[in-house]
Amino acid sequence: MTTFQRARSEEQRAARRRAILGTAAAMLTEMPVADLSLNELSRRVGLAKSNVLKYFESREAVLLELFGIEFDAWVEDLRTALRDVTGSPSQRGEQLVDAVVRTLSARPVFCDLISAQASVLERNISADVALTFKRAALRGYEGLLTVVIAALPQIGVDGASRFIASASMLAGTIWTHSHPTAAILAAYEADPALAAIRQEFEPALREALTTLLYGVLPR
Repeated sequence: MTTFQRARSEEQRAARRRAILGTAAAMLTEMPVADLSLNELSRRVGLAKSNVLKYFESREAVLLELFGIEFDAWVEDLRTALRDVTGSPSQRGEQLVDAVVRTLSARPVFCDLISAQASVLERNISADVALTFKRAALRGYEGLLTVVIAALPQIGVDGASRFIASASMLAGTIWTHSHPTAAILAAYEADPALAAIRQEFEPALREALTTLLYGVLPR
């Protein structure tokens, strides 16, 4: 929490940006991305909406910066989880999939941001914000590429690239379907037969990534 009323120095402006990002991150532990509004964010930060817009041009710009922060942190989580991977290619593949699923499950805010990236977060932004975000995403992708190849050298750069691209889309889609609205949850509870089409995030993602991984491995 910042104690100054007006940010005058670069340090104070940076502190205010961190406060806005930190508040948004805290809000996302309470609500989905779709429910986070700029008005409520401004209220919780203790600034007028117009002041928040001096630091971020839109709600989406705040969330895209959070996405980059979460992405970098997740890559480090995955790097740590795969530090001691060993065994045959198939065993390494199983460990890779398991680590991806476990570390993503541990970061629900990041999963929600992934699920909203293309359909929500990349709207209502300027070309400058888009460029900054995509450059940050590229850095995260390059770090993730090295982690995946180190864990499973047999996959190669091309295979790792295809695995990462498809895995990110699968993670976002499965997260959305495994976290349905209250009305859909009520429908599942009302009719046990619907269990056949209900998805749980970890098992569904693990099965999808396992299939994907063996599809991109060189034969």
